[in-house]
Amino acid sequence: MQAVDPSTVDRTSWEAAVRHLYEDAFTFVATGPRTQEDWWADALAVMERAVPDPRGWAGLDDTANERTTEVPAFPFRPPFKADPQRRLTPADVGERLRQIDRASAENLLLALTDGGCNLRNLGRFTESFEELQDMARTLLARYGDAFTCHTNVTVGARKDGTLDFGASHWGYTPMTFYGEDAGLVVVSDTEIGLFWTFDDI
Repeated sequence: MQAVDPSTVDRTSWEAAVRHLYEDAFTFVATGPRTQEDWWADALAVMERAVPDPRGWAGLDDTANERTTEVPAFPFRPPFKADPQRRLTPADVGERLRQIDRASAENLLLALTDGGCNLRNLGRFTESFEELQDMARTLLARYGDAFTCHTNVTVGARKDGTLDFGASHWGYTPMTFYGEDAGLVVVSDTEIGLFWTFDDI
């Protein structure tokens, strides 16, 4: 696995990778500051659009117009066992995520380019798989060399922290009001990045 040197990633290259990979997806891509050890609370702040991108870089938010004062984190919601109208809590976020390795995170970023969360989504791109992988690595390189990755994707998830994208189907722990959702949370010492794709089936 050939990582991208974090020092070579700037606003132009990162925003270009976000736009190119997710321009046809129904998606939420945003980064906020990490301010405390309990990063679940920082991830929630990003979901609620309560914090700006620390670097002023642009993400994507296809659901911004649907959020309300009562549900500021829309489309993210509490677990289905909970009252859907109660405010989301940091524990709600953390209990539905599991850690995965960097290689799985790279592939997940590519699977998130459309609904269904699989690498067959890449068929619409003209670039090679290796070129698309470089874009995913550019996205991750923003967060430095020491970061962790977490997802709500469950099918194909192995106990060693890897995701098997050769699985015949996919599954996830629901995080939103939509019929399908899959995402990645990237946690560094200073930033929290969220990459999420939805499908209103």
